[in-house]
Amino acid sequence: MEPQTVIHAFEPAFDAYSRVLILGTMPSPKSRENGFYYNHPQNRFWRVLAELLGEPLPQDNTQKASLLRRHRIALWDVLYSCEIAGADDSSIRQPVPNDLRQVLDAAPIRAIFTTGTKAASLYRRFCLPQTGIEAIPLPSTSPANCRHYRYEDLVRAYSVILPYLEETKEN
Repeated sequence: MEPQTVIHAFEPAFDAYSRVLILGTMPSPKSRENGFYYNHPQNRFWRVLAELLGEPLPQDNTQKASLLRRHRIALWDVLYSCEIAGADDSSIRQPVPNDLRQVLDAAPIRAIFTTGTKAASLYRRFCLPQTGIEAIPLPSTSPANCRHYRYEDLVRAYSVILPYLEETKEN
């Protein structure tokens, strides 16, 4: 597959109450086609999140956005644009980062997480100098990562977000 220049297709999913920011690299072709994050049918992100949060699996973009709001989770991506072949993060060239201040200035984010190795390295390279906040890397939920992480392993790995979502005295 030939690389093509891709510009991020949609806004970050967050509100003024978001406490956790989860960053991918760039929406996949299926996600761009379907208009929301982690929208490849075999991506395990929504299954993992629903199980962790004790929620039914969201079936459409409205339900997904609602689940995020109810649990104070923000979603976005490290990159605003790049050259990429399909959904292959290893093919990324010419990366241009998103300005994460759009979320960080508007919400009381307690922790930032990255999904996958490439998102983590791009965050460290481009965003950490801007934010000063170390991101906690999580494994990718992509179908390409099925050989490396069983579903149960993903649920266990993603459970690190839960303490950051809990109520505290000041909230």
